Amino acid sequence: QVQLDESGGGLVQAGGSLRLSCAAPGRTFSSAKMGWFRQAPGKEREFVTAINWSGTITYYADSVKGRFTISRDNATNTVYLQMDSLKPEDTAVYYCAATMSPRWALGARSEAYYDYWGQGTQVTVSS
Repeated sequence: QVQLDESGGGLVQAGGSLRLSCAAPGRTFSSAKMGWFRQAPGKEREFVTAINWSGTITYYADSVKGRFTISRDNATNTVYLQMDSLKPEDTAVYYCAATMSPRWALGARSEAYYDYWGQGTQVTVSS
């Protein structure tokens, strides 16, 4: 079982910033495509952002475009989510996901295209 370890969640005021990290300890994920999803209370889990293995291709949900930035460091098998200008509606549990699928580009925004998931980290934005 592959485990992804998320960290960096917490409580922040609206307008503030947080950086989430997702590490794959003991596993080489330099060739994996990675994504971040989130789930707010009472809502379905939704796509936030994704990145290909080299970092040259990224996707963002319209709701976070211009505020969130995904990046990765393949030397440390870590993916980051920099979240700026946070809003109360960004409050959710954030999940890191990974896949080796060669078809990732066809459905990078879909949960179905990811095989490995982290346990989630809570992000709370107060107004």
